[in-house]
Amino acid sequence: MDSNSKVIYKITYPNGKIYIGKDLTNSINYWGSAKSDLIAEDFSFEERMNMTIQREIIFFSQSAEEVNKKEPELIRKYGSNNPDVGYNRWPKFM
Repeated sequence: MDSNSKVIYKITYPNGKIYIGKDLTNSINYWGSAKSDLIAEDFSFEERMNMTIQREIIFFSQSAEEVNKKEPELIRKYGSNNPDVGYNRWPKFM
């Protein structure tokens, strides 16, 4: 993997819930676009004072097309679209 790679990452929050997302720029400072209100519902004010969140690259490619195709596959594989497991709301959990 190099700095030109496109990536799919898994973010894990302190409650164990996850978010799967992609970054076609591979920016070290990009932490996804999960809906803040969904995450905020799960944490008290005190819990929000000091949190450790992990970002892990779970797939990378030089091809944006390949990353775009792989993202929903990995969301389903990890179950992060299940509200009990994660914060993805697409693809719709069945």
